[in-house]
Amino acid sequence: MDNLLLKIDQYKTEISNFTASDGETAEAFRIKYLGTKGLVKELMGEMRNVAPENKKSFGQVMNEFKVFAEAKYEALKGAENSNGKAAADELDLSLPADPLPLGSRHPISLVRNRMVSIFQRLGFAVAEGPEIEDDWHNFTALNLPENHPARDMQDTFYISQNPDWLLRTHTSSVQVREMEKGKLPIRIICPGRVYRNETISARAHCFFHQVEGLYIAENVSFADLKQTLYFFVQEMFGKEVKIRFRPSYFPFTEPSAEMDISCLICGGPGCSVCKHTGWVEILGCGMVHPNLLDNCGIDSNKYTGFAFGMGVERITMLKYQIKDLRLFSENDVRFLKQFTSAV
Repeated sequence: MDNLLLKIDQYKTEISNFTASDGETAEAFRIKYLGTKGLVKELMGEMRNVAPENKKSFGQVMNEFKVFAEAKYEALKGAENSNGKAAADELDLSLPADPLPLGSRHPISLVRNRMVSIFQRLGFAVAEGPEIEDDWHNFTALNLPENHPARDMQDTFYISQNPDWLLRTHTSSVQVREMEKGKLPIRIICPGRVYRNETISARAHCFFHQVEGLYIAENVSFADLKQTLYFFVQEMFGKEVKIRFRPSYFPFTEPSAEMDISCLICGGPGCSVCKHTGWVEILGCGMVHPNLLDNCGIDSNKYTGFAFGMGVERITMLKYQIKDLRLFSENDVRFLKQFTSAV
């Protein structure tokens, strides 16, 4: 019994010196001393080892020890509540709240919306279509029949359930769908995501975004096309940017051209983006091929038109002088937050 009384005295000393600054510490005290497996329960279990003549006196000592521990726990809880009330009394409700981080549209969305706005000022309406297309709208109607060599230029993702289904390789399919409606004249732009099986690098990705345009009416000329694109480039990049057209080939336009602008990243001396030429190709264009008009039920002897298409990522890279295409799809907040205040 003497050993038990010595233990109780030691525990009383520990309890007297115990302090708590928060609720977790007070709860730890309760578990250690007053819990179902605490020291009070453990010592009471020693009653069976005490001689019968000493049980009464030991029971009194244990009851005093239990009351002492409970009183200490109540004191610790009272001190905790007091501290919490004091902290609440010191709270200044007139202070401004913690700032919330502001988000922004993705740079691709910012530039696409800007491109749409420019062409809408010229009277172009926005047209959209499905990203899963059939062979007719994506290839055949565009003067790209089966086994045409130009199909090799567009590595296509085909849907295994149906060999006629594919992920569209350009938004020209939307132009075909609008032409099939037969409502003339047509003046549309077709923004959207497209897919091609390309190796992911700083210059290419397996998906990207396009904005294509189509204007069909009577007496539309290549001069109309050039003036439309001149206006777009000057509004997007400024009037000091140089522009040039180069002859090219597209199955759905004739004549066809590529349009280049002076490189905005290096300013002309040459860099990896412009392949050290000082010029960057931004779009392809041309007069709508008569076969395409006929495929869509439009009289090619009466109507003419022009079409153009460009990648939004390339325009964005030039606009903001970004050198790696992969940054657009990595979702790195350090990159994206630069455009929080962009308009």
